[in-house]
Amino acid sequence: MAAFLRSKCSSVGRTLMGSLGNNLYEGVNSSVESVTRPAHCDAISQQIRTFIQMRTNLKVVDNSGAKRVMCIQSLRGKKGARLGDMIIGSVKEAQPRGKVKKGEVVYGVVVRAAMKKGRNDGSEIQFDDNAIVLVNNKGYGFFLL
Repeated sequence: MAAFLRSKCSSVGRTLMGSLGNNLYEGVNSSVESVTRPAHCDAISQQIRTFIQMRTNLKVVDNSGAKRVMCIQSLRGKKGARLGDMIIGSVKEAQPRGKVKKGEVVYGVVVRAAMKKGRNDGSEIQFDDNAIVLVNNKGYGFFLL
């Protein structure tokens, strides 16, 4: 209806009706949004930080040649790994002439975790991404870059 009224008015009237039509349209649109949008949409927009669990992709931050590792198993417990825990992973991306190849099963220590970890002094530490350092079977790590 607003489009029909806009087409029948003059140029001055058209601008006035255009703003009126937009206001009418926005009122209809906002009422539809208020019906279809859930009340807890602000909580949905925040990213939920969870444990590092099976099939989590982690960035590798050492000079082993691996770029990305997928977690196969957490050696911490049933929930998953957090900052400082060891995991078993599979190399998904690797540099062409690195020490490890794509598809190898490796051990690693989580050095950056997106989930908050509380400290003894009451502070909490949290990173933006998940990263690990690969270690060999004796527990020695590769050099950090």
